[in-house]
Amino acid sequence: MMSALSITPLYTAEASATGGRNGHVRSSDGLIDYDLAIPKSMGGPGGAKTNPEQLFAAGYASCFHSALGLVAGQAKVPLPKDATVTAHVHIGRSEPAFKLEVELKVSAPSMDKAALQKLVDAAHNVCPYSLATRNNIKVHLTVV
Repeated sequence: MMSALSITPLYTAEASATGGRNGHVRSSDGLIDYDLAIPKSMGGPGGAKTNPEQLFAAGYASCFHSALGLVAGQAKVPLPKDATVTAHVHIGRSEPAFKLEVELKVSAPSMDKAALQKLVDAAHNVCPYSLATRNNIKVHLTVV
């Protein structure tokens, strides 16, 4: 049974997976079309293939960067062009299964760190990825 959405979607992304972590992912428009491999550090074959954690890191970093731009605009503070968000998505054992933990490292060398920290804190309150992960996985915010 399908439940009704609680939002009116502005956009819907669609992707399908086959074969699990050693399988394949493809978006409905074909822009994402990747073979997957479990990293060697997790006992898999590794190699020149991506994995779910890399895809999640890319999505979270880009979404958080957009949220930074949004809150900077609202605060009438220009977000420097050198602003970068790097997401580290960690996966580890947490019996009886696996668990994710995220570090978001935000850099803007041409901006005062205290001012950037305020934007980072505000962005964490509006970023859809931050809202989705809140109270589910630990997210560490660091201004570098």
